[in-house]
Amino acid sequence: MENLIDGCIKGKPKARKELFHRYRKMLLGICLRYSRDKSEAEDILLEGFVLIYSKIQSYSFEGSFEGWMKKIVVHTAIDYYRKNKKENAHDNIEDHYDMASESVDAFKLLSAKDILLLIQSMPSGYKMVFNLFAIEGYSHKEIAEKMKISVSTSKSQLRKARSWLIQKVSYNID
Repeated sequence: MENLIDGCIKGKPKARKELFHRYRKMLLGICLRYSRDKSEAEDILLEGFVLIYSKIQSYSFEGSFEGWMKKIVVHTAIDYYRKNKKENAHDNIEDHYDMASESVDAFKLLSAKDILLLIQSMPSGYKMVFNLFAIEGYSHKEIAEKMKISVSTSKSQLRKARSWLIQKVSYNID
């Protein structure tokens, strides 16, 4: 692994190509969770790899290299969201307020692919907070700082995301 990283630091095309092919599927999976569709995910992935290549010399060989790359890709997705925020409207909480809690059991009937498709179709603000909190493990304070929103907005978006998911799963299962 150190040789591969060293080759990327030196700008060797073969090393960069190998790094891309070795990690593209894993990192694309992250991008898919933050995007509306595969095309957008691929855009985020490519932007992420550009950043990885440009910052690879800052990797200190402490901790997981995969984890380091995942962080860059998540930050790239957040930046992509911020750049395109005007077209990412938020729904009102009233649209999703009265959801039955037993609908959560319906998630057990869905495949991973079905869940990914649901997350992709989620309104962008909900999707960002949901992914950062539920999947990446960030706190609301960290999410607020990364997305430049308030902690209460982060909490509200997560609550709305959960309600939205429950509504969609209930609708798809019924």
